[in-house]
Amino acid sequence: MQKDKTNVYISNVDEEQAKKDYFEIIGEKYVESETIDVVESIGRVTFEAVYAKCSDPGYNAAAMDGIAVTAEYTYGVTEVNPKILEEGKDFQYINTGNVIHEPYNAVIMIEDVIQIGDGKIKIIAPAHPWQHIRPIGENIVAGEMIIPSKHKIRPLDIGALLSGGIEKIKVYKKPRVGIIPTGSELVENLESLAEGKLIESNSRVFAGLISEYGGEPNRYSSCEDDYEVLKRVIIQGVRENDILLVNAGSSAGTKDYTAKIIQELGQIIVHGVAIKPGKPTILGLIDQKPVIGIPGYPVSAYLVFETFVKPLILKYTGQNENLGEMVMATISKRLVSSLKSKELVRVTLGEVGDRLIATPLVRGAGAAMSLIKADGIFEIPKQSEGVEAGEEIQVKLLKPLKSIKGTLVSIGSHDLIMDIVADKMKLSSGHVGSMGGIMAMRRNECHISPIHLLDEDTGEYNTSYIQKYFAGRKMALIKGVKRLQGLIVQKGNPEHIKDFKDLTRENIRFINRQRGSGTRILLDYHCKKIGINVNDIKGYEREMTTHMTVSISIKTGTANVGMGIYSAARAMDLDFIPIAYEDYDFLVPYEYLEDEKMKSFIRILKSDDFRNNVLSLGGYALENTGEIQIVGDE
Repeated sequence: MQKDKTNVYISNVDEEQAKKDYFEIIGEKYVESETIDVVESIGRVTFEAVYAKCSDPGYNAAAMDGIAVTAEYTYGVTEVNPKILEEGKDFQYINTGNVIHEPYNAVIMIEDVIQIGDGKIKIIAPAHPWQHIRPIGENIVAGEMIIPSKHKIRPLDIGALLSGGIEKIKVYKKPRVGIIPTGSELVENLESLAEGKLIESNSRVFAGLISEYGGEPNRYSSCEDDYEVLKRVIIQGVRENDILLVNAGSSAGTKDYTAKIIQELGQIIVHGVAIKPGKPTILGLIDQKPVIGIPGYPVSAYLVFETFVKPLILKYTGQNENLGEMVMATISKRLVSSLKSKELVRVTLGEVGDRLIATPLVRGAGAAMSLIKADGIFEIPKQSEGVEAGEEIQVKLLKPLKSIKGTLVSIGSHDLIMDIVADKMKLSSGHVGSMGGIMAMRRNECHISPIHLLDEDTGEYNTSYIQKYFAGRKMALIKGVKRLQGLIVQKGNPEHIKDFKDLTRENIRFINRQRGSGTRILLDYHCKKIGINVNDIKGYEREMTTHMTVSISIKTGTANVGMGIYSAARAMDLDFIPIAYEDYDFLVPYEYLEDEKMKSFIRILKSDDFRNNVLSLGGYALENTGEIQIVGDE
């Protein structure tokens, strides 16, 4: 049956409005997942955050070729006071990657060893504990997030996932996108080309773009301009696909049937978009599946595909485009580098005010996770001693600048809840401790500073420090969580540690947090309160920058006890001696409260999803979470 009545445009809608209306009606109902093998997941997009099942490395490993020694046995060695070591008694030869067994706790590089024969060597410089050793969990700690949801998996990610014990992964299912080329003038190959005929090519372009953007193309043969024939093919296409594209026949000519058929079988949301070329676009639904009529001219077809089909595929697959370019940024932390080599430093980036702020990630050669998290890389040239905080650097982007500019920059105290936030919005986290966060905020290098600073005089948290360091400036404190701090000990507490007094026992090895961290301030407060000299605590000077690295040190036996949060102890299946709940809050400049990134952050803090995820970690209480407290005056 032929229906030759001329079509009439239903609308002439602004492009952004048309897209908004259409996508709101489509909703999330057809976003699906599937579970596949990690080794087959290149290019796929994670449906949910992936957390490590095991640590990498899973043992204390030599980071250099050389000799394994007991560091304490080398103390006092100098060029004028060398020491002779005997193989099997004082040292053993070791290669990169070998297991470090007790009593050895350091590696001396083979270049620094002087061979003197008969199984003996001479050293002329001392070693320090854990020199040239990769501790368990240096790259990945069991329980930490390897990659977030909506992350397009790269070859680097495959290695990290496998190293973290992940074999199967849940990804967004590829939408099957049907392509129906229409027009009686179209032919499939050169042999059929004649006067009045055209080679059909648009569908081949669509198929390539669909594959590139993460969909599965399903092309049909060209369909002639016949109402009933096209209707049958469209019915088949809707049944067999998640999204259907009908190319040509979307305009107002007598043989343009697409709009009429979509209207007959379903509904038209928009017919006619205010773009040129591309006006006769049709956005419709049949059986609640998207059916898009795309104009036939090649330029119009491409522009309409990029405008409506590409974001629809991205919506179904949860992915973002990745572009690369060079940008100037301000480094937020002083970095010291060797004069011998050019160094490539991985950084996260975020826009604070009118500056891009680069926060360095872990620099070790074994820390592949820094590449997973990095937004860019910058070079410290050979013959340079490094860069100073606040210095301008040139960064090669690994991600689009647009997405980086939407990143919330957090510099301050570490907590596991920041992983939960990072899975729900773009977040760059620098773990420098609460006081480090205060200093970064003073330099205007971050949007938020997570802090938990105890005032020893009042017993209150955070406000007195804000008043001291931001006098005359109006600041805000976004209430976060109350978290349980205490002593993390080995499973079963074999050393029978009960309280802070036990930290000074001869057989106890402590592991500390870095200077300026709220946890260290809390430790010092309690030691001072009961008259403990911290210099009597063995290991007090050994510092870690996160609660998880403290826990992994205790888990692996390099320490007996450390100060940290309950959730970190629980994540590593360690025992915990509770001390007190503390306020872990977020310092924010008052003027940033109207920033959309900050509004999103507050919405996350107040959401039921965040609440449930935090409480599932254990050791947290939520009280006025997301509420804003104003501190100071302009």
